[in-house]
Amino acid sequence: MFEDARSNGGKDVDLTLLKPLDDDLHDIAPRTISASKSEEAPCPGVTLADAYERYLSDPTHHWSARTRETYDTVRKLAVSVIGAETEIRSLSRSHMRHLMEVLRYLPRNATKLFPDLSPEQASAQLKETGKGVPISVANANVYLSSLSSFLNWAVDEELAERNPVRGLRFADSTAKKDKRNPFSPDQLRLIFHAPLYTGCKDGGRGYATPGHERPQNARYWVPLIALHSGMRLNEICQLDTTDVRMIDGVPCIVITTESLVGTTDKQLKTGASERLIPIHQRLLDLGLMTYVAQKRRAGEEKLFAEIDPGTKGVRAVAFSKWFTQFLGNIGARREKTCFHSLRHCFRDELRHARIDHDLAMALGGWTTGSSAHGKVSENYGRGYRVEVLTEAVNRLTFADVDLSHIGR
Repeated sequence: MFEDARSNGGKDVDLTLLKPLDDDLHDIAPRTISASKSEEAPCPGVTLADAYERYLSDPTHHWSARTRETYDTVRKLAVSVIGAETEIRSLSRSHMRHLMEVLRYLPRNATKLFPDLSPEQASAQLKETGKGVPISVANANVYLSSLSSFLNWAVDEELAERNPVRGLRFADSTAKKDKRNPFSPDQLRLIFHAPLYTGCKDGGRGYATPGHERPQNARYWVPLIALHSGMRLNEICQLDTTDVRMIDGVPCIVITTESLVGTTDKQLKTGASERLIPIHQRLLDLGLMTYVAQKRRAGEEKLFAEIDPGTKGVRAVAFSKWFTQFLGNIGARREKTCFHSLRHCFRDELRHARIDHDLAMALGGWTTGSSAHGKVSENYGRGYRVEVLTEAVNRLTFADVDLSHIGR
């Protein structure tokens, strides 16, 4: 759940703490105006626990279930470490530094592994004994980012005067380029020449056994779509059948949390993730639109309904586990590669085709900032005409991937 934080790693820590004004505003108020007793008496401070309760119940927030769960996890940690009754106005940089120290040694799955220990106790135990694995830097920074969002809200609501966690992040010593690699040509050959694509026993447990069946299901289509679109795993797994549709006469995949059939389970990593991608000619030749039409005729709302959404409604979890097993079965598992490596392959293909940088960022949902954002239906591809996107996508040759045997 904490993958979204990888992009935050390595930022310098802002050690600046602005000193609040010491001016006594009552001294400069006109003497002829007397305040009522209720105005003179200071309001009782709102506690951290109370402020968090208001934050999580604020109706202006439109969070996915996954995001809400993350905020609630951070709430529990902050309340435990800092204290439920601590007044939110009294929070200081020292409170945040103490929380960071707890995070630094907080064991992975601490609540499950050490149910009888508080986060502070579990962290202290790992620090002292060295036994266990702490949460990753990326995960720790997710906690800090979440806490910062809460405190920014508290400032806006005039519950706090400042955000004392502003600028505090753990430095990530792992360079981005060292975290995930694209699949090598040899790995891609193993993946797309596996029995799943050349003929297998069946689409279930027999997917790795050679046979005569070529089942077109999620296991077949999801990797192909990822390679040719650069879509994130969950973006593909959660697609509605109506998310694949014609836009200005071009078959496209629309990536959005909105649903034409009323589903409510779709989540996106960032605002820039909302986009459309013209379907690569290879996928059209392999029959993707026919597959989609079959699903619609069958009354299916989800394109890959067979993928288990789990208790949290995230289909990517189950598929990722299967894909890791799949890589092992075909001898394609390598260090620093996983399903997300297909997205890296797509990014490299954009470079090889010399696609304009801004256009590449829009296709992959890597665009940052908010000035160009809007609903996909209103500004196709962040302002790019669909024909421009189509031309760019079809310049990608994927020369390292031979798919001539598929679909025969």
